[in-house]
Amino acid sequence: MDIRIDASWKDVLKDEFSKEYFIRLTEFIREEYRGSTPIYPPARLIFNAFDHCPFNDVKVVILGQDPYHGAGQANGLCFSVNKGVAFPPSLNNIFKEIENDTGGKIPQDGDLTRWSDQGVLLLNATLTVRAAQAGSHQRRGWEEFTDAAIRELATRRDNIVFILWGSYAQKKGAFIDRNRHLVLASPHPSPLSAYQGFFGNRHFSRANEYLKEHGKEPIIW
Repeated sequence: MDIRIDASWKDVLKDEFSKEYFIRLTEFIREEYRGSTPIYPPARLIFNAFDHCPFNDVKVVILGQDPYHGAGQANGLCFSVNKGVAFPPSLNNIFKEIENDTGGKIPQDGDLTRWSDQGVLLLNATLTVRAAQAGSHQRRGWEEFTDAAIRELATRRDNIVFILWGSYAQKKGAFIDRNRHLVLASPHPSPLSAYQGFFGNRHFSRANEYLKEHGKEPIIW
């Protein structure tokens, strides 16, 4: 398997790679990719969120739950899809809120690599999934690994914006020190909850205001 992860994260998370849970997780994932059922994202993109956003460059963290499980959708960044793929409903609502909040136009494609390259860590709690089987790789160890990544950011860095949409992300980020970081929480952008407080949350402009207050370049959403 061709696995790529930025060297800074390899160093920060090196203790995790040797833990028993991660060794078991690695064995499970290798077997899954060898099997007959497609696994998403492609193996080389499992750690894409980390690869595009080195540890010391992280300015904003957006937490997702599971990769998309449709063919050609997942690219290792939460909420993001490959160019040419139709916007999933949650991503469509994210773009609507950006337009209403910042005046930014809805983009031509849903590939959020452009955010990652500006310092937005687009992190799913679970980094892989079986085709057409949502949640199929949950509780295998990924959650522990991504918890460790969030913990390292929250304890070793200052003035990061953590964006937590929905109860799952809010529970995962509950330990983050609100005195050291800005934590923005609201309902999830899915059609089931977008009108219950996601729309109008102004998270994108609020994140940029905070970054500017702390001498950081705002994100071009």
